[in-house]
Amino acid sequence: MLRKISTVDARKKLANIINRVAYGKESFVLTRRGEPLVALVSMQDFMLIQEIEDRMDLEDAWKARAEPGENIPWEKLRSELDL
Repeated sequence: MLRKISTVDARKKLANIINRVAYGKESFVLTRRGEPLVALVSMQDFMLIQEIEDRMDLEDAWKARAEPGENIPWEKLRSELDL
């Protein structure tokens, strides 16, 4: 369950919130002036989000690889993008 809490209240109850996220599997959205700022989620949920993002990136890479056209060497692309 997702709960909202202001950053001011979160500072006062930080240890309790951490325990609830880590052991109670709760999630919190910290707000500032009523606007969502950040989310606190368990490591299990965070790892799941990371895994989903990795799979999406992999799918996008395979789609890009299948696109017609000339391949650009990484070194040339990096140079063009100033990376």
